[in-house]
Amino acid sequence: MTITWNHELLEQLDWYMVHHFRPRMRGLTDEEYFWEPVAGCWNVRRTDDGRFEMDHARNMDDAPTPAPFTTIAWRLAHIGSGVLGMRARNHFGDGAFTFDDVDWPGSAAEGLEFVADAYDAWKEGVAALGDEGLARPCGLAEGPYAEHPFAALVLHINREMLHHGAEVCCIRDLYAHRTSLGVPAGSSPA
Repeated sequence: MTITWNHELLEQLDWYMVHHFRPRMRGLTDEEYFWEPVAGCWNVRRTDDGRFEMDHARNMDDAPTPAPFTTIAWRLAHIGSGVLGMRARNHFGDGAFTFDDVDWPGSAAEGLEFVADAYDAWKEGVAALGDEGLARPCGLAEGPYAEHPFAALVLHINREMLHHGAEVCCIRDLYAHRTSLGVPAGSSPA
């Protein structure tokens, strides 16, 4: 039997997205999307100009320790930008991704669409690599990992999606049971 590694790597993530993550996101409300279960959460917030912005440290030296708890809005923004969007654009697009140019999603529907669009671009780009492309180096867009094979980046993205997707699902579970847990509903920054 011949193994097509490109297919196997894509199938791993696609199965997760189609059969687990997307079904678990059905019915996501804006209240749930922005819900802050604890004080000091990082979120996606409306700015004075009416747009939305994702809370973040301007550089790693300014990142709080421990890291703040993040909302579903923040996690979906992270998945759609730093996990998938940046990689898709830098490896398969024009390479001009910057966080300053992101139109941050201001609702649950926009957040899910943001992730779906970034996922589709990533999946299409990886599929076009074929098995041969998986063996080539990642390149300068991956900094200190530039010489690692592209397959290593695909595996990393798969891990990131499973990890962050599980976090989002856990927050949904906490939200659904918040009353029995004695956790306040919180407020929406929208």
